[in-house]
Amino acid sequence: MTDNSLAIRKFSDLANPTRFLALAARLLPWLIGATVLFFVAGLTLAFTTEGDYQQGETVRIMYIHVPAAWLSMMCYTVMAISALGTLVWRHPLADVSAKAAAPIGAAFTLMALITGSLWGKPMWGTWWVWDARLTSVFVLFLMYLGLIALNRAIDEPGKAAKLCAILILIGFVNIPIIKFSVEWWNTLHQPASVVRLDGPTIDPEFLRPLLVMAVAYTLLFFTLHIAAMRNEIWRRRVMALRRQAARSIDREA
Repeated sequence: MTDNSLAIRKFSDLANPTRFLALAARLLPWLIGATVLFFVAGLTLAFTTEGDYQQGETVRIMYIHVPAAWLSMMCYTVMAISALGTLVWRHPLADVSAKAAAPIGAAFTLMALITGSLWGKPMWGTWWVWDARLTSVFVLFLMYLGLIALNRAIDEPGKAAKLCAILILIGFVNIPIIKFSVEWWNTLHQPASVVRLDGPTIDPEFLRPLLVMAVAYTLLFFTLHIAAMRNEIWRRRVMALRRQAARSIDREA
């Protein structure tokens, strides 16, 4: 068996919910431990570094705000990949992944909006401005809420999965708008200072805790995502058993 066929087989094995539940049971303790470890390290670095000469102590909001903003976009990207899995590859767990990721993405986006306002007030003199970056992130938050509401409004999982997958892929156009809004339009946000072709421009003293917190947030996302997928699989199994029991009662009646 070739390496490609072996990889495809392993990917197909994860389509089995039972296999996924077994994998989740093995991964979650390690993910939880790593998440706690990186958060302890990241927060320790965040509160022991010196404040910025211009922003003072308010610069520490960056260690919460920036990773939350990154994860709000990464979470939607995961949903877009899951949407492709639903529509193109018809992977049985793709819609489970997308549905489980939506509330997590909404939480990260809300956190980014709130901490951004807290950071913006002392820096810009206002809690909110309707510039391109803030507006596009707010639209992303509304998209998350809309997808959550749509999933709950449709009882049939298959129909909800396909409709949500289409809307997710259409809405993905907002992700590059968020990313490049500071370059395409005149906004209050500064240009990218970490992910750059010529290397980060941020001081290493601030970059180290920021990257550690970014890893912590990423681990937190995958921990919550896998746990939410596991709960969704269990919920669907319970619903299937209830429908089966209801049909049995109807036949007996």
